[in-house]
Amino acid sequence: MQITIEFIRHYFQSFHRRTQEYSELIPAAVLILLFEKDDQLNIVLTMRTNSVKHHKGQVSFPGGTRDTADATIIDTALREAYEEIGLMQNDVEVLGMLNDFHTPSGFCITPIVGYLPFHSSFVLNKIEVSDIFHVPLSFFLDSRNERVELSKQSGKMKIVYFYNYGKYEIWGATAEILRIFLHALDEEIKHKKTL
Repeated sequence: MQITIEFIRHYFQSFHRRTQEYSELIPAAVLILLFEKDDQLNIVLTMRTNSVKHHKGQVSFPGGTRDTADATIIDTALREAYEEIGLMQNDVEVLGMLNDFHTPSGFCITPIVGYLPFHSSFVLNKIEVSDIFHVPLSFFLDSRNERVELSKQSGKMKIVYFYNYGKYEIWGATAEILRIFLHALDEEIKHKKTL
């Protein structure tokens, strides 16, 4: 069974997300933007420039820190996507929100899952984004494409996931958020098959 937008919509109808309330963490949001190409779902990813304050030169989702003007954390993700890649907010169907994700760099990230129902031309903010690309969901679900390393962070050993897609290395919070989301969808599919 292939993961479809209809399946993801259904998944979020019964998904109960966990939030984290840590006053020392910086609230942020990212947009996991999905669109269909060649009869399968793809995820939009960006390469950050070396001019940004955090995570220089890394692959990431569109997103950033919450602004006081943002009414909700969803507004943060959509505003940042507009600022970084020129994505119009009204073009995105928000499907749901995943569990908050705590990063070693001190952020509490809320991943927002959105769907772009038609092809859109992106306009890169060249101060923040050096490149934009997309990857099929199926790539991340294939365990042969996953590399795992152990890294010492704050005196503790942590598992770090890596995916190499063409010239892009996807790792850290981006890889882990993707992995958690897609494996949850995969488990849901397996569960439905056993019913």
